[in-house]
Amino acid sequence: MHSVAILVLDHVVPFDMAAPQQTFDWTRLPDGRPAYRVRLCAETPEVRADGGFTLRVERGLEALAEADTIIVPGCSPDAAPPSARVLAALREAAGTGTRIASVCVGAFVLAEAGLLDGLRATTHWVAAGELARRFPRVEVAPDVLYVDNGQILTSAGAAAALDMCLHMIRRDLGSAVAANSARMSVMPLEREGGQAQFIVHEHPPVPRGSVLEPVLEWLEDHLADEVTLGALAARAGMSERTFSRRFREQTGTTPLQWLLRARVRRAQYLLENSDHSVERIARQAGFGSPTAFRERFRKVAGTTPYAYRTAFHGRTNASTAPSRAAEA
Repeated sequence: MHSVAILVLDHVVPFDMAAPQQTFDWTRLPDGRPAYRVRLCAETPEVRADGGFTLRVERGLEALAEADTIIVPGCSPDAAPPSARVLAALREAAGTGTRIASVCVGAFVLAEAGLLDGLRATTHWVAAGELARRFPRVEVAPDVLYVDNGQILTSAGAAAALDMCLHMIRRDLGSAVAANSARMSVMPLEREGGQAQFIVHEHPPVPRGSVLEPVLEWLEDHLADEVTLGALAARAGMSERTFSRRFREQTGTTPLQWLLRARVRRAQYLLENSDHSVERIARQAGFGSPTAFRERFRKVAGTTPYAYRTAFHGRTNASTAPSRAAEA
């Protein structure tokens, strides 16, 4: 039986711990036998959990050496850095070929142990920038649900741990067993899109007090109109070359990229708060065609406009049905 050890650190996030525990516990082989033996382990017998309660854990760090797979859940910001003993145990397990996976900000523990150096990894999108800043040798991918490097895996938020665990089950035991585990978890075996669809994309910055502020405020009000670089430069009283240079200096991007970002954000708002068809939203956001809109939206949000609406809008009606057919 495949052995899974879940490493419980101080201030562990309960859902980060419970999601993989239940997913592997529920997995059954075709003959009905359990496929995995799941054990919690910790450095000390009692561990504080985020949320104000204490866990009693029967197994110590020696369980890591016995496991085929180690899961490292995330911890709250109140948690102290992982101890030298924990990091050494993880490195030793990795050295013997044990599969190691993190949930959410558990990626910071793997990075602290040096297990993510030179690898692509993910974590919760809120923490992705901090992971990249603290561990520059890690290639952080903030817009995916999980990353599989073979021996080392990382997942985004706790819900993404379910996606990662189902992926590991499919690797271990095949699609039929994984599909049954997905049904037990009441979720699809594969979710459309990635973490990008959950990222809050703020409105593009408008540099306050700059000569560009009036132009960009005007542009925010005219996203649905056809806008040219020449028209924007003329409104700012500059040549196109000077306007482009000033724009990059003050916003950090080009006029076109700023405009596209603002239009996608407008489209997200309309998908969340209106029942307009995708074709109408494409026009309202200033995209030349529904096809161009879908391509740009998928590039930014990692999913289709219809899937985004399904995830973030509480109502659907007949007006959206043609859009879904068009995206198929």
